[in-house]
Amino acid sequence: MRWLTLYARSRQVPASFAAVVISAMAVWALAPDGDAGPGDPRLPTLALAAGVTAASIGLGGQDLALDRTAAIRWAPRRAVHVLLIGTVVTAVLLAVLLAVRTAGEDLATTAFVVRNCAGLTGLCAVGATVCGAQYAWTPPITWLALSLFAPPPTGVPTQVVGWMLLPPGTATGTWTALVLTVTGTAAYAVAGPRP
Repeated sequence: MRWLTLYARSRQVPASFAAVVISAMAVWALAPDGDAGPGDPRLPTLALAAGVTAASIGLGGQDLALDRTAAIRWAPRRAVHVLLIGTVVTAVLLAVLLAVRTAGEDLATTAFVVRNCAGLTGLCAVGATVCGAQYAWTPPITWLALSLFAPPPTGVPTQVVGWMLLPPGTATGTWTALVLTVTGTAAYAVAGPRP
């Protein structure tokens, strides 16, 4: 159990978890405002992006050379780390959305939150692999900005760009999130974070 505590500290898990909770609570604070009407996907997607990017800082340790020379197999641990980020961010936001739903606002469905969190987590894993853990936030935030300002999704290419804002039953959105999740998790598990 001691190695798990040391791993969590070296990956800044307590600070990241606090940021995830704060970003989810921001949804609660902003939900009754009425600016984003019922069913508007922007607010929950922004909260998911904030939570996932806050947790992505833990995708790199304090000393990458030490991580690479350790006598343990890193690939399974890295994959579990990525999957745990997605699971924790999803669980925290779903808990907040449940509380908001009991107050009368319905911001997002469970399928929407799970799909978007999985895809955004995969994007963070790609970011850690390509840019390094300190810049793992750039792919999800860039893609989020593109999807917010992209033209309405009429064809498959624009649906791929705006997959985060599509309804949960849309095949293009689901497949895009699935491909990002699998690709990002596999790339990070095999290659690890860029130094």
